[in-house]
Amino acid sequence: MASRSDPISARRRCLIQGLAAAPLAAAAPLRAQGAALPIFDAHVHYSHDAVELVPPKQAAQILRDAGLKGVLVSASDDEGTQKLLAEAPDLVVPELRPYRTRADTSGWTRDPGIVAYLEARLAKYKYVGIGEFHLYGEDADLPVPRRMVALARERNYLLHAHSDIGAVERLFAQWPQARILWAHSGFEGPEAVRTMLRRHPQLWCDLAYRSEHAAGARVDPAWRAAFDEFPDRFMVGTDTFTPERWHYIVPHARSAREWIATLPPALAEKLAWRNADALLRTQPPW
Repeated sequence: MASRSDPISARRRCLIQGLAAAPLAAAAPLRAQGAALPIFDAHVHYSHDAVELVPPKQAAQILRDAGLKGVLVSASDDEGTQKLLAEAPDLVVPELRPYRTRADTSGWTRDPGIVAYLEARLAKYKYVGIGEFHLYGEDADLPVPRRMVALARERNYLLHAHSDIGAVERLFAQWPQARILWAHSGFEGPEAVRTMLRRHPQLWCDLAYRSEHAAGARVDPAWRAAFDEFPDRFMVGTDTFTPERWHYIVPHARSAREWIATLPPALAEKLAWRNADALLRTQPPW
């Protein structure tokens, strides 16, 4: 992964510009289908390297070509989120990631400078939540993550946690009334996810990077059981964790429509957009 100061590889630039330069053959049929089944993408990053390769106007057009109703955006650093929000305020719901650069992903829990960064951004801008952050096991009880949780609690912001079960349990222990969006459903199997959802009524799951829940137009039976038991607690997401993943936003929306359309209409609408809209747009100022 190139750093902010590294030269951008010709291959990466071609990949990004090639996708965005074409209007995408799928865009027209997507618009037709989108009227029937909007999509709210609950896991998108627009970090500094993506901003360099996919400028804000171009990024906003990709979101519109995908027929999205909304998109939860975070970035390393937060300037990417602010730039995309300014370009597409009707689509972007911002959350604050506790990362100044990608390098913070692994060391942020022990870096007091993260607290100062969060406090400065929270004083300047409004968000719906804090995340997506990577946090595992006992690290959730370290001083920096605990202060992050306190800052979210002061504002009633949700927490978007890329975490194992242990860290999620510790977050709820610190703040029992927290609303936690569990990134990637914790990369847990559907039975473990159902157990966690039964235990925590304030836990929701995004399905970013969980393609095993559906094969083509067939929903895996174990995941279908989870969706049936908790129809209000799942939402789709792409996860643009590298700039190249911005190319996947439109195809991801198309594939999501295909498998979600096999579900009963009420359940399909909830997974496609209603659950995310209810969770992410009900708190002030959204």
